[in-house]
Amino acid sequence: CNAFIVACGTTLLTFCIALPMAFLYTNCRFRGHGMVQFAVLMPMILPPFVGALGFQHILGHYGVINTLLVNMGFERLDMLGAGSGRMFAVCMVEALHLFPILFLNLSAALGNADNSSIEAAHNLGIGKIKTFFNIRLPQIMPGIFAGASIVAIWSFTELGTPLMFGVTRITPVQIFNGITELESNPMPYTLVVLMLGISILLYSLAKWLMLDSRNRSGGIKGAAGVNVKYLDGWQGLLAGGYFLLITILALAPHIALLLAAFGQNWYNSLLPESFSFNNFTGALSDPLVLPSIFNSLKYSLLATVFATAAGILTALLAVRWKIRGGKVLDALTMLPLAVPGIVMAIGFLGLADTLNWKHFNPVTSPVLFLGAAYAIRRLPYVVRSASAGLEQMPEELEQAGRNLGVGPWRVWCRITLPAITASLLAGVVFAFGFSMLEVSDSLVLAQRAESFPITRAIYELSGNLGAGPGQACAFGVWAMGFLGAALYAGIKLAGKNSGSVFRF
Repeated sequence: CNAFIVACGTTLLTFCIALPMAFLYTNCRFRGHGMVQFAVLMPMILPPFVGALGFQHILGHYGVINTLLVNMGFERLDMLGAGSGRMFAVCMVEALHLFPILFLNLSAALGNADNSSIEAAHNLGIGKIKTFFNIRLPQIMPGIFAGASIVAIWSFTELGTPLMFGVTRITPVQIFNGITELESNPMPYTLVVLMLGISILLYSLAKWLMLDSRNRSGGIKGAAGVNVKYLDGWQGLLAGGYFLLITILALAPHIALLLAAFGQNWYNSLLPESFSFNNFTGALSDPLVLPSIFNSLKYSLLATVFATAAGILTALLAVRWKIRGGKVLDALTMLPLAVPGIVMAIGFLGLADTLNWKHFNPVTSPVLFLGAAYAIRRLPYVVRSASAGLEQMPEELEQAGRNLGVGPWRVWCRITLPAITASLLAGVVFAFGFSMLEVSDSLVLAQRAESFPITRAIYELSGNLGAGPGQACAFGVWAMGFLGAALYAGIKLAGKNSGSVFRF
């Protein structure tokens, strides 16, 4: 029940943030408009489970908000106390991380909508509200279902954020806590099957509703183009200020994480009493940190190789060679968006236990298991980017090479691959970057200190007494910088197609 509450609350908050942003971004032009897409994607440079470390300094009993309330003469609020407070905090942190996914899908839907019907409605004297609900909303329903389903599934299966906030009565955390009892207690497996079934049901329902919405709207895309309104003066400042405000709110966990990493004695005050590099030097001296970085690099490189090979082959089969069932194959590669990481990890543990493998044990040697889990989870990024590159490339170029007697392999190496390299590299960079900070698979499959990846090391550090939380924040800052650089590189490589990586 709590997992449903988190999924519904997160999706609702995400919708409230993303819908007005998408309308403003699509229909208006203002100063700073070109930076919006990168600014919107910035919240994704930090997993919400790491952002929870920073958010505790904002919403905690002696955090920033309560300090402001006391200074203004009000009572403290128990925003992270047991019950609804923590649940709302989980929803808020996840919504601030996931709203870019819904924003990108809504922006694409609005950009492809038919505006001639809107103009016809206005010419007939129909009001804006009625026009929105009767015409515009049905047109963008596919984008709403696409983005909202990803957000709902992601938040429904998220393990790290409720774990960091101490929310234990929620399905993913209950599964995680039952790992040590897998051999004697079937309850974790039961919860895993339940979570997998619900996730696939939500995914299938979203796909069916998307298809139904497209059929009812006639499948018209951009028949009259988007009526762009140019805002200048105070209107342009307000539009740019609105996006800036949302970006600042979304980056609040990141800012708090930075302050906690550099700060000393941040307790019952608006800012830390002093700043130093003690947390960073302490983190470097911890025996978990450096090995975890090398472990993550090893797992992520292996996953990227797997995902790239499978993604290119899938894109060629579905987009270029157009085999029978190609669309079904393309849809199946999107299933990892609906399969929770914790489900996949528990599945690997159960498979290894059933087959009793000696040399490929996820406990003693999780390299292949983590590499495979990361690759499956990030496969949709490579498929989407490779498909986008193939769809933009004229097929006549390949046909011209074949007509000149060039073999298929040489056509691929000399014509196809160079043409799709930029788009493909964007998906590869996204897959590698997000694999480096994969949460659920890492927390479940990495059970020994010598095999901990970055996110598992951050989780262990955060539980240490004394300087542990500060060192975890410092490690989180390094992770945030790495993923930010990967995200920026991916956006630059993909250009205007960068948002397609996060759509299905």
